[in-house]
This record gives sequence, structure tokens and C-alpha cells, in this order.
Amino acid sequence: MLPRGRPRALGAAALLLLLLLIGFLLFRGDLDCERTEREASGGGAGPGSLPRSLTPRVPPDERPRPRGTAAFDGDPPADPGGRNGSDCTPPRPRPPKCELLQVAIVCAGHNSSRDVITLVKSMLFYRKNPLHLHLVTDAVARNILETLFHTWMVPAVRISFYNADELKPQVSWIPNKHYSGLYGLMKLVLPSALPPDLARVIVLDTDVTFASNIAELWALFAHFSDKQVIGLVENQSDWYLGNLWRNHRPWPALGRGFNTGVILLRLDRLRQAGWEQMWKLTATRELLTLPATSLADQDIFNAIIKEHPWLVQPLPCVWNVQLSDHTLAERCYSEASDLKVIHWNSPKKLRVKNKHVESFRNLYLTFLEYDGNLLRRELFGCPRPPPPGAEQLQRALAQLDEEDACFEFRRQQLTVHRVHITFLPHKPPPPQPHDVTLVAQLSMDRLQMLEALCRHWPGPMSLALYLTDAEAQQFLRFVETSVVLSARQDVAYHVVYREGPLYPINQLRNVALAQALTPYVFLSDIDFLPAYSLYDYLRASIKQLELGSGRKAALVVPAFETLHYRFGFPRSKAELLALLDAGSLHTFRYHEWPRGHAPTDYARWREAQAPYPVQWAADYEPYVVVPRDCPRYDPRFVGFGWNKVAHIVELDAQEYELLVLPEAFIIHLPHAPSLDISRFRSSPTYRDCLQALKDEFHQDLSRHYGAAALKYLTALQQPRGPT
Repeated sequence: MLPRGRPRALGAAALLLLLLLIGFLLFRGDLDCERTEREASGGGAGPGSLPRSLTPRVPPDERPRPRGTAAFDGDPPADPGGRNGSDCTPPRPRPPKCELLQVAIVCAGHNSSRDVITLVKSMLFYRKNPLHLHLVTDAVARNILETLFHTWMVPAVRISFYNADELKPQVSWIPNKHYSGLYGLMKLVLPSALPPDLARVIVLDTDVTFASNIAELWALFAHFSDKQVIGLVENQSDWYLGNLWRNHRPWPALGRGFNTGVILLRLDRLRQAGWEQMWKLTATRELLTLPATSLADQDIFNAIIKEHPWLVQPLPCVWNVQLSDHTLAERCYSEASDLKVIHWNSPKKLRVKNKHVESFRNLYLTFLEYDGNLLRRELFGCPRPPPPGAEQLQRALAQLDEEDACFEFRRQQLTVHRVHITFLPHKPPPPQPHDVTLVAQLSMDRLQMLEALCRHWPGPMSLALYLTDAEAQQFLRFVETSVVLSARQDVAYHVVYREGPLYPINQLRNVALAQALTPYVFLSDIDFLPAYSLYDYLRASIKQLELGSGRKAALVVPAFETLHYRFGFPRSKAELLALLDAGSLHTFRYHEWPRGHAPTDYARWREAQAPYPVQWAADYEPYVVVPRDCPRYDPRFVGFGWNKVAHIVELDAQEYELLVLPEAFIIHLPHAPSLDISRFRSSPTYRDCLQALKDEFHQDLSRHYGAAALKYLTALQQPRGPT
């Protein structure tokens, strides 16, 4: 017989175990629900995740609301305990793995192009489907984005461009007060502008940032009824209620109205419904009593929905969290488990006042400075045509031998760098027959030389900068805060994004050279300051020498150097000669590599009154002025050594006459040695690889120019110095 009281103890223990088991099963179920929701939303704790402690969790029935307003359509349901859905609901359906998702964006100008790139980065980070981007652009944005996407080479991304200028007449009759101008109205004409066989498209503003997989947004098309043609998130402000200020008279809208920063369009149904006639009639009618649109296309969309409410499918608020000046978005994101799209729809953008703006700004900055090279990810299991040139590149890379001592050099030559031309607003100079653009390249450690260069050279410049994505933003802030640089609209900056261990100096030069817009270019380096009068003197010399008549000439600008970080820059040739005689200046690299500039004949230059010809010699590397269509630099030369020498050889092989200008000069400023020159000096392997590149260059010369290249091959056999 069991002792008295033992049955009670056993019963209590059994009950405790039962309760623990029930609790475990319930807790596990909650975890499974949470994991399912995270997976359905694109994976929880990525750059888009916001801390759960962002705002206090307030039960919906206790949330303060402005009088007369209702909850946002699509607000996540909450139980009386304040949780965002206590039941475990199955994840929303997604499109098939390899379904092509269609996205349309209107973009114009330099700044908007930068915004598009950040938006696309956020989409690419989360996406698992192929994308087709339909970009409605002006000429500036097309030039920028076409180059960028061609060099980005992202798998499973197709790009189509549409000319915004051709669409302007369809919307130019509508007066618009919005800062986006005519481009802010162009979403109205997308059903007719996009291909007629395109049935569905996601339309995005350039100022949105994704925090989730865009396929989830695409899947919401499945929720449309047979009559619904437009999917929108409710406007998260009281703008359309007309109570923001006295005499505020907005366009008509259904309740609070809808925001058009993120739109799902059933293009096929819109075309069948006579969309073009519908929006034009609505706009014409409303403009009889209203002076203009205040929010561009959004006003017209809302007026149509007010009249035809069955056309709209309300989307969950998390797909367009709007950070406007009068936003009520906190009612959405304080209750949502995760956010999908952040919309910077205030003219102040990142500077908008919001108590949680820092968290949202960090999300945006994550993608702004994210290395775009890392987004060149394959979508395995989704066969798609590779980007142009990708197959040839892969074959060339496959032929490289990783055991080769020069593998780094070989691989760097084949690297396709992302290129963002005209990174900042740029106004080309008016066409002039003898105008000259200064062409140069630089990296972050030479940025401080830009202001001095701008003071010395008042003419147009084309500069290639080798930067990371994060450094590109530092450069942007540097220019914006510089009085000298921000005042110059004739300087074109082209960002070439860093990739690989060696500096692609000649690829950078070619990018800057290709973007020069004047008939002539001055091929310089960033650490040289030109004479104050050089720009005007070069234009006058080009005219005097009649280079425009077909004469093939390269005008040599003599180079000097100072070892002093501070010195009085000479205003004339006479002042320069005095500094030269005093030992404050020297001919360039006279003590390290005199043969690089010896053919310029500095003794003759001292007395010269007119341009004089000089002959090419081995290792000659002067700084020259040539026509814009001159031979490009040989991209095989990366890092330090022979990059300019090879170009001068090419000019000589193409029978350019070398003419030294008697009043021209540039002066090299002292600076710390680059990483590549340090490697050249310390590594025998580096120097051996450079020699191998020289040999290959001369072999190519022989194949191209035949017997005429013999003199270069002979010069190669002579003893050589550092370059």
C-alpha cells in the first residue's frame, strides 16, 4: 500500500507535466506561426527589419485617432489583447518561382537616376524572381541608366526604355504644382505607353525602398475582383480630407484617398475600360473648378476612384509606409509585424521630421551604400538569357590559370566595372569648335585635389572616380559642402565602382575620355595643376595650328614638379623658369625616370617662342592635347607602370605629330605614393607581370601595324628603367 498522500503528489506531478506539455505545444505553435510569417515576408531579420521596440504596442481600440477618421484599409488585424493576429494563418500565395515580374518606373535627370539605383538595389536584395524593368526616362536618365545596367550585368534582369519626351504632349496640358513636374503625371499614360501585350505591372515612385520580396506584392494581383484594375494603399495623411490648413481645397477622393507611390495596374483591363478617355475626361472636368493638380497623377487617380470606387483594390498599408510631412503612418507600422515598402514622399526626403525617421533612414542608407557588385546573383533553376557579354566573359575567366603568378593582372583586365556616368548634375558647355575638356581619373585619396584643379582650370572637365558605393556617397557630400565644387556645373563626374585588387587606371581614363563632349581633350592626371592661363592658351593654339582641318597632332604640355607642399604657383613662363633656376621646381621625374619626358627637350622649351616638333622615343609619356576621337588607352595595363607610355606609342603608330607648346605647363604636386607604386617597387613578381604585359602589347602592335611596329619592338629590347 502506498503511503498516505503519495497519490496526491503523483497526481500533482502528472498535472504539472500535462500543463508543461500543453504550454510547450502552444509556444511551439506560436514559433511556427512566427517563422512561417517571416518566411512568407522574405526572411525576417534582413536590412529591412525594424526593432519590435520601435513603438509601444497599443491595442487598436486604445489608439488615438483624429476625430472623424477610420483605420487604414489593410491595417493588420489585431485581437483584443493587442497582438497582430493571434491565429496562425497560412502565408500569402506567391507567384511561381520563375515567373517574370514586370515593374515600371518614371525617371528623369541626374538626381532621380541615383534614386532609382537605390530602389533597384533594395528590390534585388530580396527578389527571388526574374525582373523586367520598364523605365520611362528623359535623355539624361537613359544615358546614365543604360550605361549602368549594361556594366552591372545583373542576371535575370531585363531593361526596356521608353522616351518620356514622346509622352509629354499627352500630359503637358495639365497644370501641376508638384515638384515632379510633367514627369509626375506620366503614370497616367502607362497603359498606352507600355507594350500592348503587357497585362500587369507594378508601378513605383523613385523614392521608395523595399524591405521585402517584391514577389509578395505581385501576388496581391490574385486578390483583385473581376472589376478591379488598380491596387493602391490608402493615403496615410489627412490631405484629401481638406483640414490641414485654412482654405485647403484638395482634389476629390474617396475618404482619405490613396497614395500612388506603389501601384498595381491591370493594364489589360484598363485598356478595355477605355482608361485614356476616362482619366482625360475626369481631369478636364475637375480643372474647371480647380487651378491645378497639387500631387500630380495622384490627384487624378483619386478623382477617378471617387467616381468609380469599384476600380480599386485596397492594399495592406505595409506596402506603402508614407513618410510625408503630415504622415499618420505610425498607425500602420506600430501594429505591423514587418514593413514591406518605405516611401519618402516628402519633398524633404530623408530630412523629413518623424520621431522614428532614424530607423527608416538606416534602412535606406543600408541600400544606398550597399556594394552593388554583390547583387550579381544567379537565380538558380530559372533559365534566362544572360546579360550581354556575360557568356564571353565567363569563358575568358574560365581560361585563366589561378596558379599563374600574374593571375591578378589577368583577372583585373577582364573585370567589368559598374559605371555611373554623370553622377552629379552636369550642364554640357555650348558647342565651340576649339574647346578642350580636361580628362583625368582619381580615387578617394586624391579627392582633396579637386578644388585646386577647379581654380586652375575654368573649362569643362570629365573625371572618372574609382570608388566603393559608400565612398560615392562621401564624395557626393564632399561636393555638396564645397563652395568651389558645387558652383561648377561643367565638371562631369563618372563613378567607376571598385572591384578587384589592382587600380584599373586605363579603364578609368577611357570612361572619362568617352564622356568628354568637346572636340579636343587634354589628357592629364589629377595630381597636376595646369597653368592658370592654360585653358585659354590651348584653345588659341588649336585654332592657330588649324588642327580642325584634318591635321593629326598631339600637343605636348611640358610637365614639372615641386617637392614642396606649399609654394607660390607661377603665373607665367618667366616665373616658372625663375623657380626652376632656384631649385624650387624640377622637370617631372627628372631624378627617378628622366627618359619619360626627356624627348620634350626642356632646354629648347626655355627659349622657344613657337610650337616645335619632337620625335617619339622609347618610354616617352608626355601629357597631350588630342582630338576627342583619339585612340583609347590600352585597358590591359592596370596598377602602376606603362599605362601612358602604351598610349603614346599608339598615337605615334597612327602618325600623330608631336608638337610641344612653348607657353604651356603643368606642375605635379607632392603626395603619398599609391598602393600600386609601392607594390611595383617592392615586388619582383609585380614587375615581371608588367614586363609580360609589355611583351603582349608589342606583339599586338606587330599584328596590327606590321613592319611599321618594328621600331617599337627594337626599343623594347633596350635597357629600361622603372616604367
